[in-house]
Amino acid sequence: MNEMTRKFPKITPEGVEELRKRVGVKIEKTVEPWCYEATRDNIRHYAHGIGDDNPLWCDPEYAKTTKYGDVLALPSFLFSTSRIISGYVGGLPGVHAMWSGANWTWHKPILRNTEFRTEAYLKDLIEHDTRFAGKAIQQIYHVDFFDANTGEMLAEADSWCFRTDRDQARENGTKYTEAKEKGRKVYTQEELDKYYKYYEQETVRGAETRYWDDVTEGEELPTMVKGPMTATGFICYAQGWGGLYIRANKLAWQLQQKHPSAGIKNKFGIPDCPERVHWEEEFALEVGAPGAYDYGPERTSWLTHQITNWMGDDGFLAQAKCQVRRHNPEGDIILINGTVTRKYEENGRYLLEIQQRAEQQDGEMSAVGSAIVELPKR
Repeated sequence: MNEMTRKFPKITPEGVEELRKRVGVKIEKTVEPWCYEATRDNIRHYAHGIGDDNPLWCDPEYAKTTKYGDVLALPSFLFSTSRIISGYVGGLPGVHAMWSGANWTWHKPILRNTEFRTEAYLKDLIEHDTRFAGKAIQQIYHVDFFDANTGEMLAEADSWCFRTDRDQARENGTKYTEAKEKGRKVYTQEELDKYYKYYEQETVRGAETRYWDDVTEGEELPTMVKGPMTATGFICYAQGWGGLYIRANKLAWQLQQKHPSAGIKNKFGIPDCPERVHWEEEFALEVGAPGAYDYGPERTSWLTHQITNWMGDDGFLAQAKCQVRRHNPEGDIILINGTVTRKYEENGRYLLEIQQRAEQQDGEMSAVGSAIVELPKR
């Protein structure tokens, strides 16, 4: 069968009803996480996977000079400690899953060498009609993150995937029609240099304390750039985050024996992971995407990167929300902008609410987000 005429499993009423029986039921046995512990290397690999060189995560000598006395895990590192929060979904075998957003709450900083335990359950199923693929199922999970040794809750989060019919997206999806018609952008060096200026100017607040008193509503955060997108960049993220189905040799075979839909045959007739939409152009086109594209948790982590750069070592990211609105295929560049929209006190804490927008180079919205940051008061 020609790769481009392949037929994939579809969403059925029976499949949805069977999946609905799992709502509210604790998942007793979850797939092994990529990281059990926040080791120095695990933290650094995740940070570097999103292009974050904050010394509070990456430089133990610098971190010794802070109030923590050692490196911390960046807030988004917790994606690597649970494959459920990262998009490993159950039910509807073979039906495409697009990770599309998360709402996070952190209760305390994540110290180096913390060991993790998680608890998860399917929270809800919501049916949608989408431009991208017609009927879709929003599959929402809740995960609690604990210190495995003390039992203390460190964070909690909801995340969701949209389950879509691959064939419907490829044949009838309208979301990327215009992008496909005009083709992929090819950059001149002059155009690239314009975006690289943002990297030159990117600053980490670090030890220079940002005080709540000095922030005003309406204040703009420095624009953060990510890109130009490359398959290499997507793989860099997977190295720190761990991926969902990336396995080699015997371990890949074992996964495919247990979950046959996790081994979709490639052009050589070899079962390979569905995750290759992030680096294999041809397979991405089969599911209706405009090309190999970034990871959803990766993009969420970019938004929190902007916040942690701005707030400094003495700030605490208490909450973050992100909704992914489109794919970022190879070649895209996104610009993340943030605005302080609220300044308030609550239960003795001095808090700021920040709204974020991530737009690609042509102004199309890539993601929207928000954050609640706690800062010290003078």
